[in-house]
Amino acid sequence: MAQFIWKGKTRQGVATGGVLTADSKDLAISDLRRRQIEVTSVKEKGKELAVPKLGSGKVSAKRLAIFTRQFSVMIDAGLPLVQCLEILGTQQDYKPFQKIIVAVRQDVEGGQSLAEALRKHPKAFDDLFVNMVAAGEAGGILDTILRRLSTYIEKAVKLTGQVKTAMIYPVSVIGVATIVVAIILWKVIPTFAALFAALGAQLPLPTRMVIAASNFLANYIVFIVPLVMIGLYALRRYYATYKGRRVCDAIILKLPVLGDIMKKIAVARFCQTLATLTSSGVPILDGLEITAKTAGNAIIEDSIMSVRKSVEAGRTISEPLAETKVFPPMVVQMIGVGEQTGALDAMLNKIAEFYEEEVDNAVNGLMKLMEPIMIAILGVVIGTIVVAMYMPMFDLLSKIG
Repeated sequence: MAQFIWKGKTRQGVATGGVLTADSKDLAISDLRRRQIEVTSVKEKGKELAVPKLGSGKVSAKRLAIFTRQFSVMIDAGLPLVQCLEILGTQQDYKPFQKIIVAVRQDVEGGQSLAEALRKHPKAFDDLFVNMVAAGEAGGILDTILRRLSTYIEKAVKLTGQVKTAMIYPVSVIGVATIVVAIILWKVIPTFAALFAALGAQLPLPTRMVIAASNFLANYIVFIVPLVMIGLYALRRYYATYKGRRVCDAIILKLPVLGDIMKKIAVARFCQTLATLTSSGVPILDGLEITAKTAGNAIIEDSIMSVRKSVEAGRTISEPLAETKVFPPMVVQMIGVGEQTGALDAMLNKIAEFYEEEVDNAVNGLMKLMEPIMIAILGVVIGTIVVAMYMPMFDLLSKIG
């Protein structure tokens, strides 16, 4: 056995260090991690040894759903917890996630609970996941909890995909249209302008306006592109601030069609998350706090946190929920009925299913609405440019005739 000089930090962030005797560097690091110490360096006989970093990459929701589903099947089949984690770690092809699973297995093997081991890796397992696993361990229903978790994550992936569809489609179409028009103004229009100048034709107003726009783009494109990039970067930085996120999210919720879709998605996510947590035995205050963090919209998040404060003061969920003016009256009334009958989780599940279907219909309707609108806008813009360019030619042809 060799001696290793190590340095690290405790869970409270306090720097610590010492000397440890172990058979190898890996065993020494594993022993320290079981003590909940974040190892920064290990030395043997004066030689610095690299500490392998745990998986730090963000784990996708789809990958996490597959992991959770397989985990629940193995637990339900009666396999020991450590063996399940060993099998899942071996077959995992995404290396950062594989390292996380291996580290979790080592911690569980060292005597920690599964929830405690998962809590060390917040980029892979969020508060919702960890709290539900803790509730499953406490109640002896870990397989059921994992099954609910995998179902929840799969539904969350579907909702996220609908958000991307609702947001990305119109933005991408507008972006492509802008690029096409810019190329026409930048490369095609100057050719026509040179031709008209050589012929000495009297240009009508629409043609002069298009040529002026082309000249402006050609002269200032070196400034326009950087300004657009700086503007997008500034908007992203502003959205990252506390106030900026709330201003932008409030604007999104007030948009004519898109805002209604985003509100329905937020309601579905709220009901689905809270139903999963309450049915798993997570305390309602913890459930509301976790639900607020996963809301995806700062306005919805603030509303849920205000509801949590009211519940903490002894009120029901439905009363402060109605005061936020964010959630539809039907949702508030159904939650109130669920509280009165003691079937809150079942009522939340029904609301979530209803709004998931509403989101499907709204997104499909948006796609059908956007296509003709985008075609009409593109037709008007391109048609205006084409007509403006051909008007002087028609005038010249009439004079020649």
